[in-house]
Amino acid sequence: MDNATIYCLCLHNKVLPVIKKLGYVPVGLGNEKFSKEWIRDNTFENISHKNKYYSEYTFHYWFWKNILPKIEDNHWIGFSAYREHWSNKKEIYKNSKIEDVVIKKIPAEWGKFDTIIGEHLYINNLKFSKLIKHGLWSLIRNPSALFKAKRNIRFHFDMWHGNGNLDKAIDQLDNKDRDDFRKYTRQNVSFSRGCMFVCRSKKIINNYYNSIFSWLERCEKIFGFNLEGYGKKRIYAFLAERYQSYWFNKYTKPLLWPVVFYDINKSIE
Repeated sequence: MDNATIYCLCLHNKVLPVIKKLGYVPVGLGNEKFSKEWIRDNTFENISHKNKYYSEYTFHYWFWKNILPKIEDNHWIGFSAYREHWSNKKEIYKNSKIEDVVIKKIPAEWGKFDTIIGEHLYINNLKFSKLIKHGLWSLIRNPSALFKAKRNIRFHFDMWHGNGNLDKAIDQLDNKDRDDFRKYTRQNVSFSRGCMFVCRSKKIINNYYNSIFSWLERCEKIFGFNLEGYGKKRIYAFLAERYQSYWFNKYTKPLLWPVVFYDINKSIE
């Protein structure tokens, strides 16, 4: 892709032909064996052993330490995943192929921005039955969440990732972000889903990584690595997802761009 490098984070070696067809850089995560054409996050300086807790962010750490210092500024660097891709805004049909629905060149609209993040996912539309099943304790703590407008990021995180865990994590933030991020989680009912962004400023990327990884390291002292259940074991990835949305909105003027959900494995079935 001209003047851009998009890393596509995947779990299976078999999707390599699809990644190459799109012009993306293949990144292999997890325990599967990958061919030499894949980038792995378990080489050089890395935290690959934390992948089941950090998810995609073990590669973000690897990229920060091993690739970012070597790239040129004003070059678009982006991240996608095997199920989440940057949309080319074309309508998706039943028989649409992956190459029909994702970007293969930088859209002209990006020219006035330094950062691209995904369009917001609204989290306040849960069915009442699911709200009671998964969010009873959160409702007891915050009865106003019976109203959709009050089902904010904090309420949603408490419901799925452990009651009170988000506030415990926010307490570990630096002074410049602690109050602002806490306010963000209580005033918003949406955020940019996925551990993905596109940026053409090395300084912005480096500042973000410095902020997120120093915070997550402090959070490790609070939560450790003995958490059970999908929603809690990957708490560091879920914290990063919310913080990423907050940070880029506070420190940059991002363009919100649609993300298409398309499992790339379907292309080879």
